[in-house]
Amino acid sequence: MRPYGVPCAFALSIATVALIFGATTDGIEIRHTDNNAENIAARKRASNENISPEENNKQFWYDTGNNLLRKKLNSKRQYGVAKNVIFFIGDGMSIATLTSARIYMGQQQNNTGSEKEMLSFEKFPFTGLSKTYCVDSQVADSACSATAYLTGVKGNIETIGVSGAVSNRDCLASNNHANQVVSSMLWAQRAGKRTGVVTNMRVTHATPAGAYANVAQRNWECDHDVMIDELADKSCATTSPDIARQLIEKETGQNLNVVMGGGRAKFFPNTNKDQQNYQGERCDGRDLIKEWLKINRTSGASRAYVSNRSQLKSVDTSETDYLLGLFASSHMSYNILANKSEEPTLVEMTEAAIKVLSKGDAGFYLFVEGGLIDWAHHVNLAQLALDETVMLSKAVGRAAELTSSEDTLIVVTSDHSHTMTINGYPNRGSDILGHPNIASADKMPYSTLSYANGPSAKARYNLTNDKTDQPKYQFPSMVNLTWETHGGEDVAVFASGPWAHLFVGNYEQNYIPHVISYAAQMGPGAELERKHEDDSSSAKILIGPSMAVFTALIAFLLW
Repeated sequence: MRPYGVPCAFALSIATVALIFGATTDGIEIRHTDNNAENIAARKRASNENISPEENNKQFWYDTGNNLLRKKLNSKRQYGVAKNVIFFIGDGMSIATLTSARIYMGQQQNNTGSEKEMLSFEKFPFTGLSKTYCVDSQVADSACSATAYLTGVKGNIETIGVSGAVSNRDCLASNNHANQVVSSMLWAQRAGKRTGVVTNMRVTHATPAGAYANVAQRNWECDHDVMIDELADKSCATTSPDIARQLIEKETGQNLNVVMGGGRAKFFPNTNKDQQNYQGERCDGRDLIKEWLKINRTSGASRAYVSNRSQLKSVDTSETDYLLGLFASSHMSYNILANKSEEPTLVEMTEAAIKVLSKGDAGFYLFVEGGLIDWAHHVNLAQLALDETVMLSKAVGRAAELTSSEDTLIVVTSDHSHTMTINGYPNRGSDILGHPNIASADKMPYSTLSYANGPSAKARYNLTNDKTDQPKYQFPSMVNLTWETHGGEDVAVFASGPWAHLFVGNYEQNYIPHVISYAAQMGPGAELERKHEDDSSSAKILIGPSMAVFTALIAFLLW
């Protein structure tokens, strides 16, 4: 080897890196430097107005870091058995959505330093990341992702409750039991637990359907949907039961103790109208709501069907074994825009579900979806997406209040991300819905929140007078599409309660139900060897003066 081979190679690498980072575009050197005196002065003013003076003291940040470290050191891992499981999905709740939502929440409450706010579940002790791709797609939809985190098996895009052996619309393959996968809801039911599904979308939509259905196309929510699908084989309408039928007919669906959300039209005939004068969609003449009320489950079991908020409020949850709530013909309304006298909030539905499910001695498994986060992102309505994220946070907080972390595992995650970004260099305290930055190229402002694609794409224009604080304002997007797409990056997972520490790290999305299965001793995880049931290491780690004295004593004895 030549004696100067390695140093020369190293020097060449350094030169290459320097060349890359010193690259220019149209003769302008790329720098992270603000040379605009007005911008610098404005940032200083914003700091004085919007942050606490203590943040300028280095000791504040030392104390902040050390206090969190102490909290982490004093935290303990919980073992035993999770009697109850509450699994929350923020549909489309990307990490950018989390960041923006916590700032939005703080600013709605007129809090200074809102960047430091935390959503309820961000305070959970254990956090991880899950990989959301489908078997056949780098970017997931809500169908294949629901299959992953509710059954433990990844499938193909737009399919629900079936393995990768079933391609989109292949109803023949989906009817083959060998290709069908079992929902964790059924694991819970067979373990004697009460079960429930809550959503603010149609209860037959892709995410909630993952809890009870096996179908080759997510849009087959009722028989009419199958018949009008031009790409479906005609036999599918007769051989493959639609999702609403599966909720009523199949073991998992009909034994759910709680089902709440929207989607009434999928359950009654197209010859009838509901109380809001919306037409039913079923072509088979069946009224599945009446059929649900007649299902013969256990002797003496009570049941109730409700269709508005006041009816839900009047339900005696202590005397109700089965509760069906359908509060809208299609999806429920965004929280900001909803008629509160007609539609309950996600918090209210979650609370009612927990009260009904808590009757069982063996515990319960509740699945809750905040689906309107996704719906808002799809049409570039960033404010509505953030507000729905805050509503999910409130629902999680209420669930935590109604249960104990000693026997209840709460998991919060998303099925996939979206293309919204939080960008630019806005000053602290800047309106998260605003457009505080000016582009140097055209001297026009651009919004802190924007999308890679979606229906709001248009030529660059001066948005100074845009009312970005209006709920229905569409934030800018780059590529013009009818619907904004999902994003493909990993999503966060937050967990609290027994075995929550198993959610730390980076893993496949289908890992999630396997942990739930193990923690709650239901399904395949119940067969695995139990670890650390009475492990003394679950005790808190002592720190501070007492630990220092103990350490000094040990050192003295060893000396």
